[in-house]
Order: sequence, then structure tokens, then C-alpha cells
Amino acid sequence: MQYLLLIYEAEEIWENKSDEEKQAVLARHRSLNEKMDSRGVEHTGQPLMPTATAVSLSNRGGQLHVSDGPFAETKEQLAGFYLVDVETHEEALEYAALIPTVDWGTIEVRPIANHMDEH
Repeated sequence: MQYLLLIYEAEEIWENKSDEEKQAVLARHRSLNEKMDSRGVEHTGQPLMPTATAVSLSNRGGQLHVSDGPFAETKEQLAGFYLVDVETHEEALEYAALIPTVDWGTIEVRPIANHMDEH
């Protein structure tokens, strides 16, 4: 089953890290990727650009609205994700716990619904 591991953090936390601290975090991400590779877990993941680059779309009454920024105003922003294909929810939680941001942000683990496969 596929799970989306959503990474939430306050953008200023990353921005205020030193280059050395950022490199240490990236090394932990590489270690997580290597662990999943060694176990044959299909996965992908990417960081996202800052929320200042986001736009949100909505269609209300046939009128398309485009607004600057992310959908929700929160203390933590969606910063990136991993998409993993694992056997169990517990395995998804195991990998989510290895995402470095768990130390200062939040990792949301959500199963992917396969509505496109339903006929």
C-alpha cells in the first residue's frame, strides 16, 4: 500500500539553520533513502519551494479564483513529502519517524486511496 509522508515545519526554522546544520539534516535524509533502497521499498520524495511561491485555486459558482500562498494559514507549512510503497501502516510509521523534521516539525502519514482503480 502507498503512503504519503507529509513533512510540515515552520519555514523559518530551516532558514535559520547554519549550513552545517542543513548538511546534517540532508545527510539524515540520504540515510533514510539508503535504508529504504536496501529494503527494496519503492519511494520518492522532494522538498517543496517556500510558501511564497505557492498559489491556491478554487472554483466557486463557475468562477476560478487564484490566490497567492498556500491554502491554510498555519504555524507549520507543508515543506516536502515522501511517497512510499510498503506492506503495513507500521512500516510507514517507521520510515516517517526517520524523517529529520520529526525533531522540530510534524510528519503526517496518510494512506493513498486508489479511487482511480475502482470501476
